Amino acid sequence: MATEQETITNVEKAGETEGPVINLKDLSKTYKVGPNTVRAVESLSLEIPRGQMVSIVGHSGSGKTTLLSLIGGLTKPSSGRVLLEGNNIWNLTDKELSRLRNERVGFAFQFASLFPTLNAIDNVRLPATFGNSGAADDGNRAMDLLGLVGLKSRAHSYPAMLSGGEQRRVALARTLMNRPRIILADEPSGDLDEDTEADILEIFKRINEEGVTIVIVTHSRAVASQAQRMLRMHRGHLFEELE
Repeated sequence: MATEQETITNVEKAGETEGPVINLKDLSKTYKVGPNTVRAVESLSLEIPRGQMVSIVGHSGSGKTTLLSLIGGLTKPSSGRVLLEGNNIWNLTDKELSRLRNERVGFAFQFASLFPTLNAIDNVRLPATFGNSGAADDGNRAMDLLGLVGLKSRAHSYPAMLSGGEQRRVALARTLMNRPRIILADEPSGDLDEDTEADILEIFKRINEEGVTIVIVTHSRAVASQAQRMLRMHRGHLFEELE
């Protein structure tokens, strides 16, 4: 029987496709707000190789959350292309895109958004109900993931019984349930105390060491500096930070 650590670190590797795992080409996204046009992302190109942890830092309104939504296929670009593992995601059918997001991409948002009528372990198991994993193994993996985030003893607690930080940990465990190859995190440590923030960043590092590509959007340069590569978003444009 695999140990808890072996279960967690047995992250499914992506197919050995050539080129970057995330490849954005001349990407733009504009919105109409009344008579005005907002250029949230403008003519942006970016390549992220497999297994890299990248942070994108920027002020509110800089376009970084929109960019993350574009990468994850939650928002359709006004122009340009988004390729994940060589797949132009907007050439996929709705069913194919949903499957790609569920099986290969994990989303970690600022707010936990747990289902209040499900306990912690059932919240963690939820993504597996939309995938192809075996039900007999789902409970074991969910419990292992709760162990990873330090909440195995709270497996049968409901969200109302958990602190805000604990809810975020459960949400992170849920993000990892389907062994994503890419994790997209939007302010994953926002509003957390320093100790909880440090714990969550350490979990991201451990997952990244197993070959998972991670993109973290944050307003905090302290958080951004933990990544291997730091980018800065400003008025829809992306800049490489050299320091």
